[in-house]
Amino acid sequence: MRAVASAGRAVAVRAASASYGTDAPLKKTALHDLHLELGARMVPYAGWSMPVQYSDGVLQSHHHVRTKAGLFDVSHMGQLRLAGANAIDFIEKLVPGNVRILKPGGCRLSCYTNESGGIIDDTVITRMADHLYIVVNAGCYDKDMAHFKKHLGRADEAGLQVGLETLSHHSLLALQGPSAAAVLASLIPNPETLKSFAFMTARSLVVGGHECHVTRCGYTGEDGFEISVLSSGAVDLARKILAHQDVKPAGLGARDSLRLEAGLCLYGNDIDETITPIEAGLSWFVGKRRQTEGGFLGAEVVLKQMKEGVSKMRTGLIVEGAPARNGAKLFTEDGKTQVGVVTSGVPSPTLGKNIAMGYLATALVAPGTKVAVQGRKGFQPAVVTQLPFVQTRYFRAPGDKQ
Repeated sequence: MRAVASAGRAVAVRAASASYGTDAPLKKTALHDLHLELGARMVPYAGWSMPVQYSDGVLQSHHHVRTKAGLFDVSHMGQLRLAGANAIDFIEKLVPGNVRILKPGGCRLSCYTNESGGIIDDTVITRMADHLYIVVNAGCYDKDMAHFKKHLGRADEAGLQVGLETLSHHSLLALQGPSAAAVLASLIPNPETLKSFAFMTARSLVVGGHECHVTRCGYTGEDGFEISVLSSGAVDLARKILAHQDVKPAGLGARDSLRLEAGLCLYGNDIDETITPIEAGLSWFVGKRRQTEGGFLGAEVVLKQMKEGVSKMRTGLIVEGAPARNGAKLFTEDGKTQVGVVTSGVPSPTLGKNIAMGYLATALVAPGTKVAVQGRKGFQPAVVTQLPFVQTRYFRAPGDKQ
């Protein structure tokens, strides 16, 4: 229990460090009062007051998501609508993904790159019938909007037809876990349609009486849905979801341990503007057509790395002793030469082991390689481990090729 409590405190520290200015008043999501009613411990995160855990603690919340379902409030994340005849041309100058190939309702996890190929932010882009629906990280929202504004100005000068709308009156709920589909089915008119609702696709659904944009995706490694709903109806919808016997509220603490078990990156820890998609092990962000055509910011650097390789790569680690934390240095097994750095680390509730991600010299990233983590009391043995630590269970519909 001590290790899990420690993990919760670590999340709170990361949450506080992600806030923008301690003097600025924290923004509140539409569910803020509901969180307090449910016994949440609130912390500052990216300028928002967010629940880090509930009365049952991080450990129980984590296990509940792995075995049944948890409901996360992720309304702090930015929701955008990009529309116009040249919307896809515009977005493909900013991301390396092949957005054009998506069918209506298809989604892509991608990233915005800078001129050096570094990652400005990771993002989910969904192609709808007449627009692109985009979700960006709360901690990157301001710089993302500045990035969009700069390039929208250039697009306007070039005569492109494209416009950006912020969906500031919408909330975003993430229902995650093996029971997520059954829970959602109980709240929609035609539950049988979920059988063909593939991972990384989106639909417009009436959920609990509310018009929603629903995407089958998430940040836990489990099956699940992200549900965008007008903020005026968010509390009512959340209460209806939580009324299901399999659902409990979940906070940032469980979200962090779940995503790390699934080998998923946290922006600001595992990826940032100094790390390219190739170094991060995200070469699949670069669509096949884009590998030939380029045309996105930093393409020269990224495509060169794909051909020639990189000097460091993100990898997983199983660590003995105390949990490894962000910033801990990685050394060769004998402790003589520094060969990398830890970017994220928690005790894994599922595995009962300390897990971490970090960057190592490429020659050392083969699974089974032994290295050492520099801790407070000396070096701790660690073994390179293939990601994810816990097998993901994303839903695949029959015949799905997305």
